[in-house]
Amino acid sequence: MKLVDDTNIDEYNKFLASHDRCNFQQSIEWARVKSNWKNEIVIVENEDVGVGAPDDPKKIIGSLSILIRKIPIFGNMMYSPRGPVCDIRDKKVLGELTNGLKELGKKYNAFVLKIEPDIKSNDTEFRENVTELGYKIKDNAKNFNEEINPRYVFKLDIKEKTEDEIFNNFHQKTRYNIRLAAKKGVVVKEGTREDLKAFHDIMVVTGKRDNFIIRSLSYFEKMYDELVPSGHMKLMMAFYGDEPISGIINIIYGNKVWYLYGASSNEHRNLMPNYLLQWEMIKYRSRK
Repeated sequence: MKLVDDTNIDEYNKFLASHDRCNFQQSIEWARVKSNWKNEIVIVENEDVGVGAPDDPKKIIGSLSILIRKIPIFGNMMYSPRGPVCDIRDKKVLGELTNGLKELGKKYNAFVLKIEPDIKSNDTEFRENVTELGYKIKDNAKNFNEEINPRYVFKLDIKEKTEDEIFNNFHQKTRYNIRLAAKKGVVVKEGTREDLKAFHDIMVVTGKRDNFIIRSLSYFEKMYDELVPSGHMKLMMAFYGDEPISGIINIIYGNKVWYLYGASSNEHRNLMPNYLLQWEMIKYRSRK
């Protein structure tokens, strides 16, 4: 079993950021946000599966970041959000990662390993591979509380597309709402750490209105402190005059941006600020 440590942490960061299957929840920064969990990152190098010539330098070709937490009565739970990061068709790499996870499970005396991969549910080849490796696929989850991450997400492909092409592909009503917000005087600004308080206040309103539990202000401050310095998080706020009326938190990692949190006030919802917020973030990323 090979793990990420001080000797290969930079190599891991480069591997993750450059991989097509990059996901921010597999990053070291995210593990620091989740500091109430212990973090271990299992890696597979090319030599582990006989890839390349004998004199080729070692390089990471697969990884899985694991969060470990003690659950009262039961023991330690191991959880990997949105892993693995590798060629998911390569059964040898998946097998080596699995062997590392088994060793890690023994080390921590874990009673369960839960993995929520960022893979299409109808990917039959991946499903067959992991089933042969001993994993059990849970297809019967009916409620969000049965999972930690949402089972399905939406992706917008903006690669090699101009802003006009992206905008014109939106639904007519979406384009109308974006223009309406700008016309009515909604202004979008990048938020600072001090703006997190206003964002959280609006999030409380959103949670009460839509009946979901929200994170504490300290959690968002922790996210800001761990992710903003390295350029992996952006807080965007929409204002009407001097009043903040909505906000979003986006995570930027590798070749993707995640719309992670969104909040909107009960006031001025007719101004459609969230449409303009998301459009401004899409434009920001399309220019990179």
